[in-house]
Amino acid sequence: MSQFLQATLYGVLQGGLFALIAVGFSLVWGVMNVINIAQGAFVVLGAYLGWGLATYAGIDPFLGMLVAAPVMFALGYALQRFLINLVVNAPVFITLLLTFGLDLMLTQAMNIAFTANYRAIPTSYASRGVEVLPDVFLPLGRFLTFGVGVGVTLLLAWVMSRTRTGLSISATGMDRGAARLMGINARHVYGLVFGLGAATAGMAGAMYGTVGTFSPADAAHLTLISFVIAVLGGLGNPYGALIGGLVLGLIEAWGGQYLPGSWENALAFGVFVVVLLLRPQGLVGRSYYAARLEV
Repeated sequence: MSQFLQATLYGVLQGGLFALIAVGFSLVWGVMNVINIAQGAFVVLGAYLGWGLATYAGIDPFLGMLVAAPVMFALGYALQRFLINLVVNAPVFITLLLTFGLDLMLTQAMNIAFTANYRAIPTSYASRGVEVLPDVFLPLGRFLTFGVGVGVTLLLAWVMSRTRTGLSISATGMDRGAARLMGINARHVYGLVFGLGAATAGMAGAMYGTVGTFSPADAAHLTLISFVIAVLGGLGNPYGALIGGLVLGLIEAWGGQYLPGSWENALAFGVFVVVLLLRPQGLVGRSYYAARLEV
């Protein structure tokens, strides 16, 4: 029983971090209809930013993520306004190729700058654990990353539903033509959305580096995680990213505990296929965009 509880606790904690990794990807796809293959590279770049701040400036990664977020936001906003916006009205296959090329460039640049060696962000507390039940331990580092992941995701959901900027983003995602007629600057909204996606990825990267190792090669895996979670939960919905992240975290934890080898990946994709068949819009999602907007 203790093994099941430990795996469940680990899965929930991992799910919070997964949600933060995927929430920006889901938002960009849902609002802009752009599948950002570079999301994983953004996460790894955020991890390197957190690592550099911790190594050379002595800044704790939970403070370093507050530096990584605006840096990544500026990068994401600039990339959208001056690069992705050039093809945003093109078929989704074109934007897919563009972000794939961007992913290759960022990954290779990180290989050149940091080498392919695995690194981690050292802290004095991440490896500590607290026994919450007999033979069930709560790892402090993963608990903190879970809190950050859930907190940022819920904050983004609040911004989307309660602020003027968030409502502009939601309106653009629901009906882009009508949003433009209401005076919403779609170019700026698109830049904000892509910037938010990059900022949350940067924060996730700083958290990711505190609980495990990372290298540029992890970018593809992190993009795949984001894709699965976005589809599981529902596009453009921060709550969907949170639910999808928790589901995937639990599936991987239970699969890793009770299935041999890497069968947990097969189990995760099995659930993914079932959700696509039964509820194509995602567990808590809905159709989020109605028309393309010329910008």
